[in-house]
Amino acid sequence: MSSRHAITPRGLNATRSPLSQGRFGRMFRNLTPAKFGPSEADNIANLAALADNMVGDFDPPKDGPDAEESGIPALYTYFGQFIDHDITFDPVSSLTKQQDPDGLVDFRTPALDLDNLYGRGPNDQPYMYDSSGKFLLGETLTGTGVSNSSDLPRFKGRALIGDPRNDENSIVSQLQGLMLRFHNRMVDDNEGLSFEAVQQRVRFHYQYVVLNDFLPRIVNAGVLNDLRTGGHYDRSRLAYYHWKNFPFMPVEFSVAAYRLGHSMIRPGYRLNDADNMLLQIFPDPNNPDNNALTGFRAMGPGRAIDWGRFIDIDTRAYGVEDDSTNPDNKRRLQLAYRIDTSLVDPLRKLPPEVASNPSSLALRNLERSWRLGLPSGQAVARAMHLTPLTDEQIVIGRAVDHPDPTGDPQVPISSIANGVFKGNCPLWTYILAEARQFSTPVTIPATGAPASGVNTPQLGPVGGRIVAEVFLGMMFGDASSMLSLDPNWAPVTGPDFRLKDLVTYALGQGAALH
Repeated sequence: MSSRHAITPRGLNATRSPLSQGRFGRMFRNLTPAKFGPSEADNIANLAALADNMVGDFDPPKDGPDAEESGIPALYTYFGQFIDHDITFDPVSSLTKQQDPDGLVDFRTPALDLDNLYGRGPNDQPYMYDSSGKFLLGETLTGTGVSNSSDLPRFKGRALIGDPRNDENSIVSQLQGLMLRFHNRMVDDNEGLSFEAVQQRVRFHYQYVVLNDFLPRIVNAGVLNDLRTGGHYDRSRLAYYHWKNFPFMPVEFSVAAYRLGHSMIRPGYRLNDADNMLLQIFPDPNNPDNNALTGFRAMGPGRAIDWGRFIDIDTRAYGVEDDSTNPDNKRRLQLAYRIDTSLVDPLRKLPPEVASNPSSLALRNLERSWRLGLPSGQAVARAMHLTPLTDEQIVIGRAVDHPDPTGDPQVPISSIANGVFKGNCPLWTYILAEARQFSTPVTIPATGAPASGVNTPQLGPVGGRIVAEVFLGMMFGDASSMLSLDPNWAPVTGPDFRLKDLVTYALGQGAALH
């Protein structure tokens, strides 16, 4: 373990040691890699057939309620992406060759330590900070009905931030900006504290939200309860994620279970009140322009986010489905799509500047899992002493309440690629299909929302256990984390602190945090 892991509170002012980089590895080392054909060409062809079924038909972004919406506000999709950028970064991996996960290096520390926010600290990266230890912010952003918003600091369009991936789309970019402002307000509210002490408080609030808000949104409550003793997370209950010296990044997590967020992505999002701010996630290849959510550039005019459209910082009307004239639809809280075995059409063919060969996000996930030798979902379930899903339970398609036979095909996995996936489902697909079996009604914080809540699939005993154990294990394995230093810690505003409160605080509202 690197020397900076022994510092309490931990700072990021020293140059990163090679030992602070993590390594990829396996949680289930003794399981046989899944294969889906006798040759490389057969494997890829069969996985391509599955991937094709895992992407829905084209569905343009629209205002108003949607049958595939979950009960999870849309910002959690991008908060999950932000977390991913905090704990994983493999800049040299390739899909074009067989890889050994034990040989892959994770250039992110496998810890929820916000190194994607702080970079190497003000001593090593002074261009990110001012003399008081605050982050520098970029130019003021404009947006109809939005005030008090800033772009990221930039040089020739490129963001000057701890992880450049946090500028890859307009939403995670502005979330990164909120996190900069969260730190800056923490500095203002804690005059006299050192940079390292403020940094620790920011980390604790972030880790608290991950454990007490994000995980319960995406993981079934029964799975999380099995990891607690007396209502508190218990390291001795980690059954599958173990390490010798310091935590590693399991490939079962990084290339399978934690890719749940890809199914939560909407085809587009409305940023604010302006008519032209309902944007696709990628430019339409048949009508290309710059008016999409793609990033790595200065934020365009009028793109400031009204955060009430992404997280419940206020209460809005639920809206009316299929009513384009309803004014409430344009201002409503947008909700993440359900965790299921269906991705939206824009992810079928990513823009060439994002990814290629293959350009399908579903196929990229499936092919990478196969090349890294992941076992099947059924094999992992049996290793966990669970009864695997039947082939009939592994349905490829949107997990809507009332599937339309013409618009919502529900394809049994056993019928794809001449039955090669019978009892042999890729782990990523299995975890998404499992979530459909663990759906729970979630109340929507909006007026006029369904009284019974919205059915919301959550990760089950395979996918949820992998995700939860890795998050908990990384925190138990980090001597400077909240769980290691003060497992009973809670924000001064009370134990109900959630992502919406983090956003509110960053916007300069609500009580001070000490």
